[in-house]
Amino acid sequence: IRPSIRMTSRLAPTSRHAYLSTDGRSIYEWDQTVDEINVYITSPPGVTAKALAVTIGVSRLAVGIKGNPPYLDHTLSERVLPDDSTWTLEGGEIAITLCKQARGRNWPCVFEGHEPLDAVSAQKEQQRLLLERFQEENPGFDFSGAEFNGSAPQPDAFMGGMKTDAR
Repeated sequence: IRPSIRMTSRLAPTSRHAYLSTDGRSIYEWDQTVDEINVYITSPPGVTAKALAVTIGVSRLAVGIKGNPPYLDHTLSERVLPDDSTWTLEGGEIAITLCKQARGRNWPCVFEGHEPLDAVSAQKEQQRLLLERFQEENPGFDFSGAEFNGSAPQPDAFMGGMKTDAR
């Protein structure tokens, strides 16, 4: 049984994390849920989906324009399920949804070697993911207003880990 969309949406990410170049330009933005990492990249003007080359591997993501070197080609910080992952181009934004191999795992960053979330943001993400897990496991309850007193444990390992059949 899945929680209602209304309750689940209250625990959805409310903002994106930005990865910036040294001169302050946005390279990509990202957010996460218990099941997914979402990566958002602004597409060059006039580029169509057919012109894009997006390759999603178990531990690597490459994005670019066909016939050119990739704009982004990095090792992911965790493993994903490529066959369940997707991408779209809409309104000038490439949206890539990567399905986590380890459900509930709180990713500190999308790619190895990229700046991880600061300690406060990482703890807020971990708390939100744990509440999302509680909501999924207890669909009759609303955890959207719940707060933690202190730090939250990793959602993928807390109390024996996450059930894998919810996907």
